[in-house]
Amino acid sequence: MESALDYHTAEALLTWQVELGAAEAMLDAPLNRYESPKEAPKPKKAAAQPVAAPAAAPEVDAAAEAKKAASGARDLDGLQAALAGFELCELKRGARKLVFADGNPAARVMIFGEAPGREEDREGKPFMGRTGQLLDRMFAAIDMGRDVPLSKDAIYITNVLPWRPPQNRDPKPAEIAMMRPFLERHIEIVAPEMIVVMGNMACEAVLGQRGVTRLRGTWAEAFGKPVLPMLHPNDLLRQPRFKRDAWADLLSLKARLEASA
Repeated sequence: MESALDYHTAEALLTWQVELGAAEAMLDAPLNRYESPKEAPKPKKAAAQPVAAPAAAPEVDAAAEAKKAASGARDLDGLQAALAGFELCELKRGARKLVFADGNPAARVMIFGEAPGREEDREGKPFMGRTGQLLDRMFAAIDMGRDVPLSKDAIYITNVLPWRPPQNRDPKPAEIAMMRPFLERHIEIVAPEMIVVMGNMACEAVLGQRGVTRLRGTWAEAFGKPVLPMLHPNDLLRQPRFKRDAWADLLSLKARLEASA
């Protein structure tokens, strides 16, 4: 039977149906095109897995790390390098220079101050400026000094803290505790015959006590060494009336050195 449609009309109708979405010419069963399509079942969501909280960073024991760093130093150069590489003390970030020590390491007397001030931070040496000038005059009065040629009359000076605190504030107990392993190793390497601690913070770091006006002039012991607490030169600049006490302490130090010699 011949179709009533010519070729071109039939092609146009077929093209139109394809454009409408027809994909098959004949199905195996009738299909109702007016019926709403059934929604495909939604896939089940996988059960949410609990997200583990990020592990907290372990707290660093600064004093233990300081002890590890200090114990590895075999000499003064090694100790200075260990201090320079120690990153756990925040004071380092605001200081210009590391203030290590000055004087003769072979001296019989090792002197501890508290912390660097502005002059020390600029020069990189302890006890500079007016404070250092007074210290030098004090020890010159008993024929001792940081620059004297004979080691028996020389002094070796350092500080409890090697970096200047902001605005010259007092060192915090945590900062003192952090630096104490370096202090202890410093004493072991220098091996002085006697130690002088000047000021409250030095007394706390070496003797574990404060109250230098009460402690001064009375010999104590720490790290197996005789220790003499004295007023800091800054105290004497502020209150000259204490110079008499400082002179008495210097004479006590001189007498003990002569007796042990």
